[in-house]
Parts: sequence; structure tokens; C-alpha cells
Amino acid sequence: MIGHLSTGRMVELAIAVLLLVAGVYFYRRRDKSDSYGSQGAVIMFVIAAIMGTHALGGFDYRPSKAEAEMMKERAR
Repeated sequence: MIGHLSTGRMVELAIAVLLLVAGVYFYRRRDKSDSYGSQGAVIMFVIAAIMGTHALGGFDYRPSKAEAEMMKERAR
């Protein structure tokens, strides 16, 4: 799967990994008096997950067989 990534998607995946690492760092060094944890770290986790999924093609449109056949019929 990773072999066919474009340069833009590779950069996006690298940024997602960096955000994930930064989120872990910020979460681990949180103030012990704060019982809720680091909200910023959790936001970084969510953004990293969305960016990683997008970079790996999880949100790409893939038409179903019926949709593909319908598009072929309309193109004729």
C-alpha cells in the first residue's frame, strides 16, 4: 500500500506520525495536578488519525461495481 503513495501523501503521513509522537510527548509530560490529562494531546491524536487515514487513502472515493457500470453507460 505504501509503495504507491504520492509525494504529497508521504509528506502528509510523515506529518501525521510527527503529530502522534508530539501528542504522546505532551500527554506523558502533563501536569500531575491536572486530573483530566492534556486536551491538546488528545486533539493531536485525533488530527494525526484523520491525516494518517487520508494519507493512506481511507477517504478516497471508490465507486461500487454498479456505479462504475452506470458511469460507463452514461459515457457512451
